[in-house]
Amino acid sequence: MSDHTHASDAPSRARALGTRWLGIGLATVISVVTLGLGLTGRLNLYISPESVWFACAAAVVTIAGAIWSCTLPLGEEGDHGHDHGAATEADAEPSPRRSLALAGTVTGGVVASGVVIAALVLPPASLSVELAMSRVGEQTALFAGADDVTLGVADTATFGVGDWASVFATATNTAAYDGKTVTLTGFVTPTDADGVNLTRLVITHCVIDAQPATLPVTIDAGEFDTGQWVEVEGTVKADADGSLHVEPTTVTAIDEPQDPYEY
Repeated sequence: MSDHTHASDAPSRARALGTRWLGIGLATVISVVTLGLGLTGRLNLYISPESVWFACAAAVVTIAGAIWSCTLPLGEEGDHGHDHGAATEADAEPSPRRSLALAGTVTGGVVASGVVIAALVLPPASLSVELAMSRVGEQTALFAGADDVTLGVADTATFGVGDWASVFATATNTAAYDGKTVTLTGFVTPTDADGVNLTRLVITHCVIDAQPATLPVTIDAGEFDTGQWVEVEGTVKADADGSLHVEPTTVTAIDEPQDPYEY
């Protein structure tokens, strides 16, 4: 009787440990990673600055819940008050459906654990160049503030790459912007016509909704490698056909900024 009890307790304990890891364990690791990124200022690589405080607060609440859950006996979080008396013969024999569910749970747990451990081990990195290059050829997105740009009521001195991308895409009187001075930071990407674009990713909430903003810049195509971050100082020029481009006076290669996105 005692041997049978110990034999049945071992699988139950393993299931309880697995359940706790897939639940509060993974959530705790993600929360610790989130807080670490938030404290070092690197969480901006994944979400907008306005959302950082919420993510960190949620992480603190999750960690507090994890600490509380450790006061519960192992397996009790899955006990709903049912009478788990003697197992029936049907319960003792695994059915194909139960085996399939177990296989799915184990597979999902392995994948989820791999993703979380990778997030813990691998250093955070921006997706700017990779994501922008994957969307080469897509139409430049229009960003918030485009109506102000069209009406000419915005102060162009504060414009970033995303703001100017809206101007280039929507302005009906391009001559009004001819000669405007700019100082812009972005990375180099090629165009279909062997030209060069200054590119920056603009995000609303997180990198999932990132949209590339591009500006044509008069730079020799071979002067900088694709993905090289540069600071461009120059002027906006209106072409005879009404299109706009940036005519640089200086182009300086720089390291990737700490916050590579615009918002």
